[in-house]
Amino acid sequence: MITVVLTNRNRDLRIIKKCFDSLSMQSNSNFDLYLVDFGSQLDYLISLEKMLLLYTKIRLIKCPVQGQLWNKSRAINIVLKQTNNPYFLVGDIDMIFRKDFFENLQTIKSLYKAVYFQVGFLGEAESKKEKPFEDYKINHLSSKEATGITLFPTKILKNINGYDEFYHGWGAEDTDVHIRLKNAGQEIVFYDKDIFLLHQWHSKKYRSKESTEPFHSKLEKINHAYIQISQRNKITKVNLDNEWGILPNESDYLKLNDEPDAQISIKPVDTEINALMGQLDNFDKKLASIRIEDVGFKDNVRNFTKKILRKKHFNFLPLPIVNDIILQEIIQKYKNVAYQYNFDKSNKIIIVKINFNYNNQSGKTST
Repeated sequence: MITVVLTNRNRDLRIIKKCFDSLSMQSNSNFDLYLVDFGSQLDYLISLEKMLLLYTKIRLIKCPVQGQLWNKSRAINIVLKQTNNPYFLVGDIDMIFRKDFFENLQTIKSLYKAVYFQVGFLGEAESKKEKPFEDYKINHLSSKEATGITLFPTKILKNINGYDEFYHGWGAEDTDVHIRLKNAGQEIVFYDKDIFLLHQWHSKKYRSKESTEPFHSKLEKINHAYIQISQRNKITKVNLDNEWGILPNESDYLKLNDEPDAQISIKPVDTEINALMGQLDNFDKKLASIRIEDVGFKDNVRNFTKKILRKKHFNFLPLPIVNDIILQEIIQKYKNVAYQYNFDKSNKIIIVKINFNYNNQSGKTST
């Protein structure tokens, strides 16, 4: 039996429907199918759940993490942690699956090695067409470096504590898990004998600074440097600082709407930002609200004049830099904490709410 996990946040419902349609038409349906929605907007979720009424096989897990950084690793691990099936397939919500894919997996699968699959990429116009799998015109094929769609023996993936939940934003976590399995001496096979999967074209606006989602400007570079350390130092097990695969506790997130126990309002002064980062651990069992508002033009001119005159002045940080500092602190220390993050670029205000009174042992699935 195979457990299949797909992850989603606000993805085009037309693309999702094509994916679900292809999965519903499989010649072999001996698999458990999970969709983990990691923080889609509430109005979008209503439409998604309405569509899911057509697909009774899909088990939806909703994570109420709106206003948080995307964390595909955690979304995958939520399902991995609870499955007892011998095989675990990490899929992609953008895929169209050939109708005999799972039938072929019965002969491809192995308890001793992981297998990942070559994918055919469709162009924008071709992706919007409705036609049988075999009739689609493939634009180009993925290479060995594209590690997204992988069938794992569940046991070997659990042995390395699943996907590394350090990775936030988009990319790197797939490559990382392959590197760590190789470091652990596991064989990984690239299957390119046939094309069972087609990737639908989509815009990548959702993974850029143009998106309204939290965005760390240097996160991709940090992830790249992080993965190189894993490769050079033969890292295998990860997620050692936090319990992994934690399902967000809905009650913790509902409390974000309550009146905060602590309210912090500061300007983007380097000393104040550093002091705030040092103080966060002291808000244990409290709901904290943090507001950081940029200084106005007059304050900037006055401060600059003092600096020129070598008088006492402040070191104001640009809000994009403050944004990266705060998000990096969350990634490193508070990734399992209920929080909401908003950077209003037009009004130059960062607002963060963090519920430090959370249950880190919450791991049971609720749908």
